[in-house]
Amino acid sequence: MVGVGGQGIILSSNILSLAAMREGNDVKKSEIHGMSQRGGSVFSHIRFGEKVYSPVIPAGEVDILLSLEALETLRWAEYTSENTNVIYMKDHILPAGLETYPEGVEDEISKVFKNVKSIDPKDLKGKLENVKSTNVALLGMLSKHIPIKQASWEYAIEKCVPKGTFDVNLAAFETGKNL
Repeated sequence: MVGVGGQGIILSSNILSLAAMREGNDVKKSEIHGMSQRGGSVFSHIRFGEKVYSPVIPAGEVDILLSLEALETLRWAEYTSENTNVIYMKDHILPAGLETYPEGVEDEISKVFKNVKSIDPKDLKGKLENVKSTNVALLGMLSKHIPIKQASWEYAIEKCVPKGTFDVNLAAFETGKNL
């Protein structure tokens, strides 16, 4: 999972990790969020299965790249292979030090990756009660590609999101599943 600070990468990775553990998987997670408060790159590697020995996914071995920002999708291309499924938000957050967002990012993504599913943030407008649950909506999209039951997702969402926001986040998850 990749994005920039403030998009909810850490929360999303916590939800996925807890849901995978609830299914009986061994789960390992690694994250970097040192620049997160300044809009810098944030990522989380999550590995799960019968037995996992390392949280870090080697370059070229990512099964699914979930990205909440378009340019971050390209930044992590070396970790993917031709079999990687890419789910990304066509969000454009200006990187620090640049005055304009680079042109042609989506075109480049379609050249670099074979299996791509994207969502335009405008397509979620009006479908989510709270735009802060966009990260959970993308987990809903992700849920169609991994073997985790609905009950485990619901459990993890309830345990990880702030009190009083479960219903909003579950609705966002369902919205993402239906995209």
